[in-house]
Amino acid sequence: MQPEMEQKKKSLKQRLVLKSSLAKEMLSEFLGTFIMIVLGCGSVAQAVLSRGSHGGIITINTGFSLAIVMAIYVAGGVSGGHINPAVTFAMCLFRRMKWFKFPFYVGAQLLGAFVGAATLFGIYYDALLSFAGGKLLIVGENATAHIFATYPAPYLSLVNALADQVVATMFLLIVIFAIFDSRNLGVPKGLEPIVIGFLIVVISSSLGMNSGCAMNPARDLSPRLFTALAGWGFEVFTAGNNFWWIPVVGPFVGAIVGGLIYVLVIEIHHPDPNPDCEEEQPEDKPEKHELNVIT
Repeated sequence: MQPEMEQKKKSLKQRLVLKSSLAKEMLSEFLGTFIMIVLGCGSVAQAVLSRGSHGGIITINTGFSLAIVMAIYVAGGVSGGHINPAVTFAMCLFRRMKWFKFPFYVGAQLLGAFVGAATLFGIYYDALLSFAGGKLLIVGENATAHIFATYPAPYLSLVNALADQVVATMFLLIVIFAIFDSRNLGVPKGLEPIVIGFLIVVISSSLGMNSGCAMNPARDLSPRLFTALAGWGFEVFTAGNNFWWIPVVGPFVGAIVGGLIYVLVIEIHHPDPNPDCEEEQPEDKPEKHELNVIT
């Protein structure tokens, strides 16, 4: 009797286990991005909907950063925990990952962010409706759309906004490349997500005033689309002088710039570890790990 039950359990597990490594990676990116949005945007929701009594800029910056840490710990061992199309783009561009995976990763990230926004909306549904007398507003003191996506400060021009996103993402990629470069100082294995969390804290604390420091097309585009469908209306795409494309395009440009800076200024100048070289090279660290992670 018992062997039969064990056989049934085993067969059930075998039916559930995915055989495709790409499918596993897609599920991992979906879940990681989902976690980032629910917990990260949730820290914004708690501060906004409580009108500051249950949080503020400090809890938002730390909460979102820790949400990214948790997301990477969940997804990192399977897919690398990119949870960001700009990071995936940089991994492909700088030969850390094969290009054929790019659309699959990005699709999973976009879907995870959309489902995360929908989940957060459900959790705070009553609070959202009571916040402004049943209205879902995009601008003004009772606005709630910025819980889900970023919006520019009133003074910010589109040119300045684009520069803001490019530079913020540039710093993100420079430090991520450094973290996973084993011939640099590196980070002890398993602590990479924590260091990335600190990185997000410092970037959001120093460069977040202009437009919220998205640095992630999936984090911004999918929740913005959800709000358009959930009752805020498609004005979410025209608000801020059609700002919506800035957190989509800017991070991709910043990822290119950041990766290039690290490779050209640091990485290519490491001593050649190849023992077959004619000139004797000093003892060096092992080859760098494949850059997998992250925002």
